[in-house]
Amino acid sequence: MTLPTHARVSVIGAGMAGSDAALAIARHGVAVDLFEMRPVKMTPAHHTDRFAELVCSNSFGGDSKANAKGLLQAEMLAAGGLVMSSAQATRVPAGGAVAVDRERFGDLVTRTLREHPLVTVHTQEVTDIPDGVVVLASGPLTSDVLAERIRARVGMEFLGFYDAAAPVIDGDSIDMDVAYRKGRYGQAADYLNLPFTKEAYDHFFEALTAARAHVPHDWEKLEFFEGCVPIEELARRGYDTPRFGPMKPVGLEHPDTDRRPFAVAQLRQEDVAGRMWSLVGFQTGLKWGDQLGVVRSIPGLEEAEIVRYGVMHRNTYLCAPRLLDATMALRDHPDLFVAGVLAGTEGYLESSATGWLAGTNAARRVLGRPPIVPPEASMLGGLVRFLVSATPEGFQPMNANWGLVPVEPKSRQGPGKRERRERAYERGLDAFVGWLAEAGATELQRA
Repeated sequence: MTLPTHARVSVIGAGMAGSDAALAIARHGVAVDLFEMRPVKMTPAHHTDRFAELVCSNSFGGDSKANAKGLLQAEMLAAGGLVMSSAQATRVPAGGAVAVDRERFGDLVTRTLREHPLVTVHTQEVTDIPDGVVVLASGPLTSDVLAERIRARVGMEFLGFYDAAAPVIDGDSIDMDVAYRKGRYGQAADYLNLPFTKEAYDHFFEALTAARAHVPHDWEKLEFFEGCVPIEELARRGYDTPRFGPMKPVGLEHPDTDRRPFAVAQLRQEDVAGRMWSLVGFQTGLKWGDQLGVVRSIPGLEEAEIVRYGVMHRNTYLCAPRLLDATMALRDHPDLFVAGVLAGTEGYLESSATGWLAGTNAARRVLGRPPIVPPEASMLGGLVRFLVSATPEGFQPMNANWGLVPVEPKSRQGPGKRERRERAYERGLDAFVGWLAEAGATELQRA
């Protein structure tokens, strides 16, 4: 096949997303200019010049069929994704998790890209967006200069500052016998409300004030706006502060008794299907183990499963629901693709998967082929659909979880949670593999 003379794509950043994007593009026979500023300019979090450097953990999550990350891992292995293939090749024992030897993993990803004949590596800081088709995969620590150029291009502010995010709960784990739907002061009943007695609030407050906060790295300055104060900071200010703030019961009297609870925790729907719910006003930087204990001290959440923990850290990312298409291209700039944390994902695996999709569609763009979007039943398909359809206000990055894909609803006589998730795994992987074949990607992965 004769390629058009403009068949090149620029990829900015050689982290998880950029590395997978670069190889996906090259496998389409399209030349890649891969830009990575390390080691000429280091970030506060990185220590080497290797591509796809693991900075916080060496794990990509559990790989069982009951684990949402396990499904995304399987999808990326079926697609021939560089990060997951390299992870499998450098795996070390870690129970049910996919963990890797950091040095061998980084060396393998770096060597694969540097030795590829269609990949040209440029070791320099990018201070402007190149012409032509581009994949932006510069990550949460995007340089200030490039961040300003991206902001100018998209025409709106980043949601990128030192912030706190609230935990998101799997709707399947909420006790609906306790929760009731109601909007404050008779407004639309879009919220689930979890009522507290004084005794229940005392138990919750004790758990909250005893919980340990995350101690940040030097590069994670915990500065936040007054309208986004962490729940543990509110509790530190006094016993009544949370219940006169985000847990205020006024206007949320129980519809059956018309009684006003002592306090109320509200849950707001995070996705169109109502499979994920976030705790309103519960931004937090608590350690994850302690955070789970605090959440489970809330009436109706005694068996809660957190699909995304609350976090506090510096994070540069776009408001994907306002800007992004499910192909990973910006709606108003079809030559500009975004992947990884910058696109609104959270986690190594999720970054690499969106990088693979962005790279695939960037290559198809320069080749004059229509873009492709993974099926809804797949974890990658569910993730990118969430990015483009989530509520824009207060949007926060998302990781792989069972709330992103259709799972059989629980019933008293039906299968248990593990079996229902294993069935969703099989359906999702079958759909993804079939989609790969239809898109012709199964041949490309062997190239």
